[in-house]
Amino acid sequence: MDFRPILYVLGILLSIMALSMLLPMAADLYWGNPDWRVFFLCIVITSFFGGSLILSNSGHNVNMSLRQAFMMTFLSWVALPIFAALPFTLAGMNLSFTDAFFEAVSGITTTGSTIITGLDDAPPGILLWRAILQWLGGIGIIIMAMSVLPFLNVGGMQIFRTELSENDKVLPRTAQLASSIGITYITLTILCTIAFLTAGMGKFDALTHAMTTIATGGFSTYDASISHFKSDSIELIAAFFMILAGIPFVLYLKTANGNIRALFTDTQVHLFLSIVAASIAVTSVYLVLTHGMAPKTAFVGSTFNIVSLITGTGYTSEAYDQWGGFVIALFFFLMAIGACAGSTSCGIKIFRFQIFLSLIKVQIKKLLHPNGAFVAYYNGKPIPKDVPLSVMSFLFLYAICFIALALALSATGLDFITALSGAMTSISNVGPGLGETIGPTGNFSTLPDTAKWILTVGMLLGRLEILAAFVIFHPLFWRH
Repeated sequence: MDFRPILYVLGILLSIMALSMLLPMAADLYWGNPDWRVFFLCIVITSFFGGSLILSNSGHNVNMSLRQAFMMTFLSWVALPIFAALPFTLAGMNLSFTDAFFEAVSGITTTGSTIITGLDDAPPGILLWRAILQWLGGIGIIIMAMSVLPFLNVGGMQIFRTELSENDKVLPRTAQLASSIGITYITLTILCTIAFLTAGMGKFDALTHAMTTIATGGFSTYDASISHFKSDSIELIAAFFMILAGIPFVLYLKTANGNIRALFTDTQVHLFLSIVAASIAVTSVYLVLTHGMAPKTAFVGSTFNIVSLITGTGYTSEAYDQWGGFVIALFFFLMAIGACAGSTSCGIKIFRFQIFLSLIKVQIKKLLHPNGAFVAYYNGKPIPKDVPLSVMSFLFLYAICFIALALALSATGLDFITALSGAMTSISNVGPGLGETIGPTGNFSTLPDTAKWILTVGMLLGRLEILAAFVIFHPLFWRH
């Protein structure tokens, strides 16, 4: 395999990361924090490696084969966190490399699990760097979902080739697609920042929380997360923008190019919003009847935390693990479901459940009418023949990986709830788990290093859509 195009792209990504480090360095300089020197050193190191990869591999054809695209996707998500972890390692926060790498992977995969305590007093540069990592990871996820995974046949994502080809009439090249996504992404971030400012957040908090909201990442500048602000308005604003971030960004591009109906006719969006609405309604009623909560408190708390979990953002405002077994079970499944494909969110994704249900309907019809000819549909169009097997393979591997992660975490000495929810929150890139240790009021810092590495692997598997990671380790991949 020719690694030169892969290394060239990695060099570009590292250079972008080095440039992004200028912002936290400037923040530390502005507030007089000595950690600006750390970021300066990290910029030098990262730009050196990035520039070296670009210069040593430039002048070659960057059109990648299928195998090269798989390798590029895999290496990008594995290599970038190594350099992203440098500021955490070198800053005066006493973080081991294990903790720093865990935090970097959690950030760049937009998982939102954190091992850092004392965020209220953390250096501004580190807080901004955490937000930047998630923001960059979010846009990277969208570009990967729209321009890479559909053509790698990963987990049924090839079903979105049609949508992309339709969009190619206006945006014929990947670079143009990426720039259009970037404009939309930045616009939503600015709007979210303004909304947070009007709700009473300070400028720094509004910017960092807007970045992690649109990225559905969930890193906050406070240990108490969004509950620090004690504001229903802020929670509802965050929920609104988390929903926007959980909708396929290709629909925003189509809407901007005159196809306004696209945003309102997509069945994936319909089911996503229906699940959110039904979950909020049921949970709100349950909390009012069983916990005696005021209707407004129950509605706001349910809305914020349900949207946060299903989009994989991971913000918390309540100790929802104390709301009873029914809510814990519901929230556990919402972690797995996730939002829409082509968004910044995570989890199994809504479209896979739609395809699965469509296949079940066809199977039932065949049982009733053995000689009949029935076709499974998604979004009003017949499902391509290779998609069902791809989706079934993904669901099977997802279940196997979840079980394996849960067993591995249990072997490190974690209790049942922590191991089970830890496996789910990592592979679904959600953030908080359940229970006293890693629940909404907990933290991952007390876990043993072995458990942190297991969770790190889970986060990378989830973000790589599992199949894109496993294919690298298949012997056939390395045969010419």
